[in-house]
Order: sequence, then C-alpha cells, then structure tokens
Amino acid sequence: MERLQKIRLSILVLGTLMGALDSTIVILAFPVIAEELHSDLLTTMWVILIYLLIVASLTVQLGRLGDIFGRARMFNFGFGVFTVSSLFCGLSATITTLIIFRGVQAAGGALMEANSGAIIADIFPPGSRGAAFGYNSLGWTVGATLGIVLGGVITTFFGWEYIFFINVPIGIVALFLGLRYLRDVTRTPASLDIAGMALLTAGLSLISYSAVEFAGNGLTTLSMILAPLGLLLILVFAWHELHTRTPMVSFESLSRPILKYSLLAAFFQSLGYLAVTFLITMYLQGIRGLSPLDAALLLTPGYVMGSVLGPYMGRLSDRIGARVVATTGTVVIAVAILIYMAIGVDTSLTVVLLASFVSGIGTSMFYPANNSAIMANARMEDYGSVSGALRMVQNIGVLGSFVLAITVASAAIPRALAFEVFMGTTQVVGHVAGAFVQGIDAALVVSFLLLILAGVMSWARGAEHREPA
Repeated sequence: MERLQKIRLSILVLGTLMGALDSTIVILAFPVIAEELHSDLLTTMWVILIYLLIVASLTVQLGRLGDIFGRARMFNFGFGVFTVSSLFCGLSATITTLIIFRGVQAAGGALMEANSGAIIADIFPPGSRGAAFGYNSLGWTVGATLGIVLGGVITTFFGWEYIFFINVPIGIVALFLGLRYLRDVTRTPASLDIAGMALLTAGLSLISYSAVEFAGNGLTTLSMILAPLGLLLILVFAWHELHTRTPMVSFESLSRPILKYSLLAAFFQSLGYLAVTFLITMYLQGIRGLSPLDAALLLTPGYVMGSVLGPYMGRLSDRIGARVVATTGTVVIAVAILIYMAIGVDTSLTVVLLASFVSGIGTSMFYPANNSAIMANARMEDYGSVSGALRMVQNIGVLGSFVLAITVASAAIPRALAFEVFMGTTQVVGHVAGAFVQGIDAALVVSFLLLILAGVMSWARGAEHREPA
C-alpha cells in the first residue's frame, strides 16, 4: 500500500470511527441528559433515534450527491457539518435543541458514511479492496467500543456535553487532512429521488414512534395506527422505486446477483446481530447488576477481536472471493448467539465473554468481505449510490435492532423497569428477572434466524472473480 493511499485510508477510517462512536456514545449518557435538560426518558430516547433515522434515510441520496458533485468534496463537507453540529449539541440548553442538532449531526455522519466506501473503491483496485474495507471495519468496531466506554467515562468525570465536544478538535484536524489529501476521481450526472427519500423517512419514523409509544405506554390506539401506516409507506416506497425513472439505486446495478444478495446479507446481518448487542447489554445491567461501563468492558474483547482480524480477513476475501469468507462469518456469529442463549439469571459471565469473543471472529470475516464484494461489483458511476445503499440497509438494521430491543424489554417486564434497565440505573430480581431472561431468549431466537437468512443470502451471491492486486 502506497504512502498516499495509507494517509487517505486513515482519514476515511477516522470518519467511520467518528460516526460509529456517536451512534453509541449517547446511550450511557441518557439518564444524565434527561435529568439536566428536564426531560422524560421517552423524549430523550429521540436523541439516538433521530440519529439512526436520518442516517438510514439519507445515505443513498447523499452518496448520489457524491457521484454528482465529487465524493471527496461531499465527504469533507460531511466532516465539517458533523464537527460544527457536535459543538452545538454540547451547547444545547433544551432537549428539543439537542434533538435538532443531533439530526444535523446525523446528516454530516451520513455524508461521511455514504461516500467513504465509494472513495475506497476509487483509491484501491478490486483486488486489494478487501484489506482496505477491513481497516475501515476496524474503524467501526473501535469507534463503537470507544463510544460505549467513553460515554460512561466522560459523562461521569466531565459531563454529558463533552461527549459532543470531543468531536470538535478531532473533526478540525480530520477536515484539514481531508481537504489536503482527498481528491475526486470522477463525477457522474445523476438525479435525486426526493419522493423516495421522503417516503422512506416517513415510514421509518412512524414505525420508530410506534415502538417508543409501545415502550412507554403499552399497546395504545396510536401505536396500533402508526405501525401499520409506517409499513404501508415502506410498501409505497418499494412500489415507487420500481416505477420511478430515478430510483435510489440503479436497477441495472441490482440486477447483478453478487451485488443484490450482498446488500440483502448486509441488511439481515445488521438487523440480527446488533439486536443481540443491545439485548446483552440490558441483561448485564438489568439482571446481573453491572454498571454500564463494566458491561461495556465485558463486551470489549469481541470488538478487539473483530478489529485485529478484520484486515486479514479482508485480504483473504481478496484472494478467494467474499462468498466463503462472509458466509462463514454469519455462521460463526450465529454460533455466538447460540452461546448467548445459554445465559440465565445466575450464569457465569464467562459465557458472555466467550460469546463476545466468537462474535468478534464472525464480524471480522463478514464485514470486510461483504463490503468489498459490494463495491467490487458496482459500476464506477454508481459507487456513491451503492455505497450509500450499503450504509442505508445497515443503518435500517441498526434502527430495527434498537426498536426490537426496547420492544422486547417493554413486553417482558413492567415498562418503568424496562427503561431503567435500558439506562443501566436499576437491577431486577426474582420472577421479574426470570421473565426478562425469557424475553431475551425469544428475541435471540429471532436474531439467530435472521443470521441464518443472512448466511443464505451471502451464499446465494455465487462465486466472483477479481483481478489480483
């Protein structure tokens, strides 16, 4: 790898790390934010939901903006938006202001996420992209780990505002480096699908609002109306994409089996795996009485394993293709879920440690192999929109995982306790703890089936041939 390639990749990895960090760093600060901004927990939950919603809804269109105006330009612009909005998030005096600036921050994060994969595809030839995507995946896993750990440390010792202020100096340095070293390779005339973006955003928002309403107030008329309406809008979105002249992703690109099935595998893997992370964190805090920081540290070995092995697995997929590596990764993660199913109210925490370790091996195989397969089989003029589509399906999976976790918690135990468990501020015991473990087991079964489906999609992509690096 040339020196200039290393510098450019480091900038992209840093952008990925910052986006991942801010998707998790807020979770452990929820109780403090709610108390200091005089908000209830239901409203405060939108501090994370608004971020997930916007990133999931905008990534494809913002990736297409990269195709039109230049991917490096849009990536750098995203870093600027992310940095400035982080400052205003920390300065927010009300929960409404914080939610608004979190939305702006998410738009900046979506610009970075949508275009980083496309820039990697511009910089690296198909035969060496696996390793590059492995390092980029390392940025995600390190960012997610740092977010969970730093969220607890910074909130405890400095205050919740600094979980946002920490982005400012890093963002300034990264923006300077991006403007100096990242250059646009090509631009492609294209059109935006504003109607499709609006339908997708509205559908996901209604489903999320319905889940929060269920978590806070149980099965109400409002939640029973919003959820079906949201699903209907998603169906209308799908119909619109089939009939519009400017769909979010070119159907010519999706006609390629490798690309189509790789995107499907990314969606089901994200939906199944990340739900497990939320659920196990709630188990460690609510059943075993661990602090949020201790729970995060117990899961850290899995993140570390994924970070260390990611680049090597990426190189392996460059040599033999993504089919075997990525599919094996989904199977390994499914095995980790089976290990998690063994947990009970008094199970040794070494079971959690083992499952986390195994899942780290699986993610190190799946992410770089699957991501490189997607970009290796996309047309150059579609790099931005395809990279955005990958982030879109992954972030919809994250959003679905979050909704699944809070829904399971609210259905298994009293809603007030569910929120306290989610925030890590209380421990449940006795028959309530047993009921919660049963609810987690039911959700783990669903996650296991989703991982198996991801493996089927991964294998269905077929064999691929890449030019050697």
